[in-house]
Amino acid sequence: MDSGTLRRAYEEVLAEVDAGGFGVPPDGQFSAEQIVAHLAANDMLMTEATEAVIAGSPFAYYDLESVHRPQVDALVAECGGLDGLAALLRATSQKLCALTERLGPAEQTPVETHLREGFDLIVDEPLPWVRTLDLHARVHLPKHLSQLRLLRD
Repeated sequence: MDSGTLRRAYEEVLAEVDAGGFGVPPDGQFSAEQIVAHLAANDMLMTEATEAVIAGSPFAYYDLESVHRPQVDALVAECGGLDGLAALLRATSQKLCALTERLGPAEQTPVETHLREGFDLIVDEPLPWVRTLDLHARVHLPKHLSQLRLLRD
């Protein structure tokens, strides 16, 4: 995966966030604020994992989809709304993208990976870190981009 793929995926999500006009989510679904908070929190975890890979340290990566909803809600409150969350996501995504550009051969380092994207994707095994980053760019971010689009009034 080239870093351009990841950057373009974030650009699409951030353009959608900037467009605004989101409505109330269906029961049990994330609001636009919760989606952006989830992505920023996930970026922080992926940044930790990427830093560990670069340093040669072991790391396990767990996606935050449903396990940490209270933390996502706390991040929404802390950032004070969509504008603050968008600024946070810009910062976290830029940091993650910059780190991925430094991976080099370490990108093949296996990382214990646990993630779920509904019923479409379930991973509970070590994956080369570059593969997890690729899933993030090609599956995870587009999924949340679609959710944001569905929330538009």
